[in-house]
Amino acid sequence: MENYLIDFENMEWEMPAPGFRYKAYTRGNHKVRLVEFTEEFVEADWCTKGHIGYILEGNLLIDFNGRLSTFREGDGFFIPEGEESKHKGKVVKGEKALIVLFEKV
Repeated sequence: MENYLIDFENMEWEMPAPGFRYKAYTRGNHKVRLVEFTEEFVEADWCTKGHIGYILEGNLLIDFNGRLSTFREGDGFFIPEGEESKHKGKVVKGEKALIVLFEKV
């Protein structure tokens, strides 16, 4: 029988940048990532990738080209890919945000 559990608890964190770490599970052309942002995370450039996710803990502030939106614990979100939805995420000082992202590879 196949195991359908994504065992994030026993995965190692990958830390590609200050204030940003994640655990990823990939199967076929799907990826599920558990992502944590802290106040140290700073996006130098605008992100134009699309994202589908759910806020597990904390708050994530997202700047959509000058328009600030707050996503709170329990919120789901869908950000379309492209220049019209370019964005930068950040977390308030002293806080963190834990998010699950659903992606295609």
